[in-house]
Amino acid sequence: QVQLVESGGGLVQAGGSLRLSCTASGRPFSRYNMGWFRRAPGKEREFVAAISWTGGFIYYEDSVKGRFTISRDNARNTVYLQMNSLKPEDTAVYYCAALTAGSYYRVSDYDYWGQGTQVTVSS
Repeated sequence: QVQLVESGGGLVQAGGSLRLSCTASGRPFSRYNMGWFRRAPGKEREFVAAISWTGGFIYYEDSVKGRFTISRDNARNTVYLQMNSLKPEDTAVYYCAALTAGSYYRVSDYDYWGQGTQVTVSS
């Protein structure tokens, strides 16, 4: 069992930045690939970014490429999502998730989820 706790969300103006953190406890964090997803009001949960357990493979959803950066610190059991140049359409609840095997992009393949943190970008 892995417990995931996100933090760092908040209210920011368009063009601003936030850094989300997700800290894991339970089974060894370094064994899991990690992903960030988001759910905007009235929409399905969607993939944002993912990083392999070694950090050697990184993936982004097209709309966040060049603006968001995912990273991890296995010694701190933490994965980060640095979000720059934020837009109102980035407003959503952001979730981190742990993946043992499967597609980095598929919600249903992830094994564990955090409770989410709200990000609101005002125009």
